[in-house]
Amino acid sequence: GRHSMLPRHVQRLGRDWITHWNGSQILALNSPVSSCMRWAGHYPPWASFPLPISADFSANWRFPPFFGPWRQFQNSNWHLDNYTQSCSFHLPNPSMKSEGEEPLTKKRRLGGQDDTSTPEQEINLSNQKEVSCLSVVQNEEKHGSKQGTIKRHWEYFCQQSKTMKIAKNKGSDQSNTESEATFDFTVMSYNILSQNLLEDNSHLYKHCRQRLLFWTYRFPNILQEIKELDADVLCLQEVQEDHYRTEIKSSLESLGYHCEYKMRTGRKPDGCAICFKTSKFSLISSNPVEFFRRDIPLLDRDNVGLVLLLRPRFHCKAHAAICIANTHLLYNPRRGDIKLTQLAMLLAEIASVAPQKGGSFCPVIICGDFNSVPGSPLYRFIKEGKLNYEGLAIGKVSGQEQFPRGQRILSIPIWPKKLGISQNCVYEIKQQQKEENAGEILEAAKPDNPQEIVIASEKLSSKLQHHFKLSSVYSHYFPETGIPEVTTCHSRSAVTVDYIFYSAANDDTAAQPGAEDSFCGGLKLLGRLALLTEKDLWTVNGLPNENNSSDHLPLLAEFRLIER
Repeated sequence: GRHSMLPRHVQRLGRDWITHWNGSQILALNSPVSSCMRWAGHYPPWASFPLPISADFSANWRFPPFFGPWRQFQNSNWHLDNYTQSCSFHLPNPSMKSEGEEPLTKKRRLGGQDDTSTPEQEINLSNQKEVSCLSVVQNEEKHGSKQGTIKRHWEYFCQQSKTMKIAKNKGSDQSNTESEATFDFTVMSYNILSQNLLEDNSHLYKHCRQRLLFWTYRFPNILQEIKELDADVLCLQEVQEDHYRTEIKSSLESLGYHCEYKMRTGRKPDGCAICFKTSKFSLISSNPVEFFRRDIPLLDRDNVGLVLLLRPRFHCKAHAAICIANTHLLYNPRRGDIKLTQLAMLLAEIASVAPQKGGSFCPVIICGDFNSVPGSPLYRFIKEGKLNYEGLAIGKVSGQEQFPRGQRILSIPIWPKKLGISQNCVYEIKQQQKEENAGEILEAAKPDNPQEIVIASEKLSSKLQHHFKLSSVYSHYFPETGIPEVTTCHSRSAVTVDYIFYSAANDDTAAQPGAEDSFCGGLKLLGRLALLTEKDLWTVNGLPNENNSSDHLPLLAEFRLIER
């Protein structure tokens, strides 16, 4: 329907490559359609090198053979005057696969199909890409710097933070008494876009020049972003295992980070990493979370989480601790039941790691790609600590689709009892121990009252709760205009799905109302790296682009540890 005025055999051309048409420069083809189309005087933006063309273009000029005979072309009701440089032909991509709406790897799994390519073929293809990309990078270094940068500014919520940051940029020594009595640190959440997922979902990156999509081009950009932002804690998603093992881990260690990594289960080649500056923190414990359960049909997806308990260095209290969690929840917009269960499993692990003496929790920061939009039921559950999901359609949990296709109602309860996690998102064994220690065992929980147990269960089963009073670092809309902030932008959408949630201190003016943490102090938000609008990102051709080599933006926040 998009090119209904074109002849049918033109419409049937592949859709992965986009070759821009300029009505003032007629195309010349001296080779079959499968080869590259050539311009006079310049070359297509997706080509990694200038294509040869005859010196005398006018002598070589003719209509491309796929237009058919001139009379057929005349009668096709298709005129050059109707087309501008924004119009396009779509040519097949020989090296990347496109599979409509669903990721290719997911289609293979659901269809029971295996990848037929051999390891040798994959290695050869990868080597060809890397060699091509290296030549492009070298060529760019000769011809000048990159174009199309977009600036993100720092937003301050504390005047002292601004003063200290300026002093830090000037290289001054912050050795005053007040800075010694507080502990300030920065946290980044960044989905760096796994190369395998990029290639399996190439239809999301039709707007990008191919050379920008090679890992050998992307990784130096990603590493440079991490260096410039210089966060004390990194929470990274879509970290491909072979890249982590061969270059990411060593590169970050050379910058002073200690790295913890959890790869996705099954045949998935990427995972989540949490990296922290050893000059700022020491590791108390590292706790990976696998959301796949072989004995529970609901939990048949390979997503994971990672929960670290860190001890701040140079702090006044010896037993101070901060819990950092990182996850990447399932993408599928129609499986809100899986998303909520994965989230409950992560919260249960945090609840088992973060307790301190007296039944309180240490400050908590939860980062990640939640594949849910602001205001969705899943988002509200994280922030409000409760969700009554009775009658909620399974496709509305994440809010990813305006007209959700998954209309089945969430079952009550969502997950089976053998998962071992209560509706309060804690491990049931630990919850029973806590109740016994506090002497708060209810009469309905006794074995000699099975009927009352069933009745109580039916009354509470559609209500989820968690113990953390969390606030979001970002407000998700620009206050002056109401325009949404964007954390990811590609050919299909531009939305917010990445978040940094934190347990806010009572005096944190940046926290949303009702988000104050009354357990054990908390965190004060000092500042954040501002996000952008969709319009801003398309001024630099969306994501990834010349300078930003993921389809997500890095989120960055500065906190101060507050203790009671």
